[in-house]
Amino acid sequence: MNGRHDELRTPLKRARHWGSAKDGVHHFIWQRASAIAIGLSGLWLFAVALSMHGTDFASVHARVADPINASMLVLFLLSVFWHARLGLQVVIEDYVHGALSATVLQLLTLLVCALAAIASVLAVLRIVLGS
Repeated sequence: MNGRHDELRTPLKRARHWGSAKDGVHHFIWQRASAIAIGLSGLWLFAVALSMHGTDFASVHARVADPINASMLVLFLLSVFWHARLGLQVVIEDYVHGALSATVLQLLTLLVCALAAIASVLAVLRIVLGS
């Protein structure tokens, strides 16, 4: 024999006692929580958008400037960009095999989603504050 004891073990025996990375459940919960937030706030915003059908710009602006509607819109926007980041993270982890390119894509995804979320929230705040 060549001295390697691993060659006699089955794949299950080699994998046993490694355990999980303990990160998948946390990711799973955040992805489901963001999906629920998107669904609930999206229904609210859809109903508000339907109620504004055919109105002028000033009344739409006033409706968005309402604190409850603005809060729901901010919740929706933050949930959408967080959910998108989590989903893209999984896609990159599953399909990008180079360590450097995966790291660059993860950072780029984080940067783009963060900038888009910040820009969206600032747009809503600008409407609410009237400036």
